[in-house]
Amino acid sequence: MIKKMHVRSGDTVMVISGDDKGKTGKVLTVSPKEGKIIVEGVNRVTKHVKARKATDESGRITGEAAMYACKVQLYCGSCKKPTRAAYNVSESGKERICAKCRAKL
Repeated sequence: MIKKMHVRSGDTVMVISGDDKGKTGKVLTVSPKEGKIIVEGVNRVTKHVKARKATDESGRITGEAAMYACKVQLYCGSCKKPTRAAYNVSESGKERICAKCRAKL
């Protein structure tokens, strides 16, 4: 069952709960089936990697982990706050706008 997500790849979002509360970042990937997203620079984890061959390097690799999409909100660049998306329907199509300041998201 695929659920509808309120964020898309490339959106700028702000984390509203958890350890990274208040951080902003760009959405890299969206997984509607799991309800999770990966945000650039947020929810970073360290993984210890063992060398499999003599030529491989071992060490620690850091990267972003998936987080639930309900923990983020769209970030409006003009009013500098997290916001919900409102929609403006016109002849050219449907576009998302900030519900607070009515700027284009």
